[in-house]
Amino acid sequence: MTIWLKVIRGRSSRWPVPSPEDRRVLAVWCPDWPAAAAAAAARLAPLHPVVVLHANRVVACSASARAAGIRRGLRRREAQARCPELHVAQADPDRDARAFEPVVAAVAATVPGVEVLRPGLLVLAARGAARYFGSEEVAAEQISDAVSAVGVGCRIGSADELSTAVLAARRAALVPAGEGAAFLAPLPVSELAIEPALAAPERVELVDLLHRLGLRRIGDFAALTPAEVASRFGADAIRAHRCARAEPERPPSADRPAPDLAVDYVCDPPIDRVDAAAFAGRLLAVRLHERLAAAVAACTRLLVVAETASGEQLSRIWRCAEPLTADSTADRVRWQLDGWLTHRALRNPDPDHDPDLDPTGSTIVGLRLEPVEVVAAAALQLGLWGGVGEEDERARRALVRVQGLLGGDSVRIGVLSGGRGPVERITLVPFGDERVPAADPALPWPGKLPQPAPAVVLGPQPAVELTAADGTGVWVCDRGLFTAEPARLRWGSKQWPVTGWAGPWPLDDRWWATPTEADAAPVEGSVRVQIQLDGDTRVLLLLGYAGTWHVEGLYE
Repeated sequence: MTIWLKVIRGRSSRWPVPSPEDRRVLAVWCPDWPAAAAAAAARLAPLHPVVVLHANRVVACSASARAAGIRRGLRRREAQARCPELHVAQADPDRDARAFEPVVAAVAATVPGVEVLRPGLLVLAARGAARYFGSEEVAAEQISDAVSAVGVGCRIGSADELSTAVLAARRAALVPAGEGAAFLAPLPVSELAIEPALAAPERVELVDLLHRLGLRRIGDFAALTPAEVASRFGADAIRAHRCARAEPERPPSADRPAPDLAVDYVCDPPIDRVDAAAFAGRLLAVRLHERLAAAVAACTRLLVVAETASGEQLSRIWRCAEPLTADSTADRVRWQLDGWLTHRALRNPDPDHDPDLDPTGSTIVGLRLEPVEVVAAAALQLGLWGGVGEEDERARRALVRVQGLLGGDSVRIGVLSGGRGPVERITLVPFGDERVPAADPALPWPGKLPQPAPAVVLGPQPAVELTAADGTGVWVCDRGLFTAEPARLRWGSKQWPVTGWAGPWPLDDRWWATPTEADAAPVEGSVRVQIQLDGDTRVLLLLGYAGTWHVEGLYE
């Protein structure tokens, strides 16, 4: 198999500046696409309620599920309690992309030049469609009929700019030329962050800040001058402000720039399985980004082209809000190839029924990744390991995978809680659940351990022995003082001289408990003390109860 890679350094000077008519965009949005894809995979009836979960919370639901009172963010148990016949599916980007390919193919067969923003959302230039069908209204009807023919519902919107068209598609509105800002003005400012394919992850924080500043509508934010936004907020806020003002953005591609860099890769035999195609796509993605890094560039619009053994060429453009990384490029290549291979297999399940169909003709013999649009990599903030800030996302995926293999309670994270000791001030909640502490940390909590808190809090609290100079054990008398000055501390087979201490601090908490309850939590008669050891930079936090000292934490 021969594989081509082509990279461009920038736009050609021969390209004319697009006119407002040329910038018109049609957006096709399929509502609740993850739920629709899950229902199609399970072969459910159209009105059957479906939810898609991620980290045990609802991230997408069908219209019938919403009618039953289910909303995004609900926990699985609460959603099933509201609708017992609910079909529950886990989030699966591969499934969503695979199911979306027939929709993209149907739209591309009606109007060429389709760009996929994400599974469930695509855009295309409106000028050609309007000229061919006579108007944008007729073009929208034709596209809607083509999508309905594959059994999917959609909403279509058009506007001068891409982001405005996407928001218009959510309301099935065709915004007249020059009226994008007026259409956006009354919408809630949260709409600027509602579409992840157009907004960076930090857009949610920006929307929250705008709410606290009293800017509740997009028009309120658009009323600010660009200088005011640039001096107060970051780069993403500037992009959001341009979106709010319906100012020109980069349009869907109408022409393909000449190649500047190319890499050929030979692979044999032809690819007929998704896993083999994903492996080749991963290899190509790594090589592509090595070339991009050498050219000090990053890709924001990617063309994926596959050639089959029968000579057919399949192509699709993926547009992204943020520059693609090697991992995100590999994901999109895998999604696209999975959709192509699966769609072609479903369309012709039995080659014997079609004598003109060669069963080996649908295998992929060529694959090309072509950056259609690039930006300067100097403007990117690289992560610690050379990526564009994906370390948190990679860690989250790893934790979710471990949680899926071992169960929901297998991965827990600590939440600051209220309490007097270090153990009580940590509440462990399952990863993905709402971070609700067991007690309010903002309350006064008189008698709590003074700052700073221990760097390490021990789970099983090992017993230690605190003795005086004559070898007798040290405890606390009724007046809250040591019975003798601590001189040595023995921990297992080791012992250290004691050079200083702070405390003791008697505890009058949990007077109803016994020393064996709640993992040796403080009970009546308990006491805490900080001990400095000679020749060691660490300080121990000791918890004493039932006449025995235990190591509760370490200061390092």
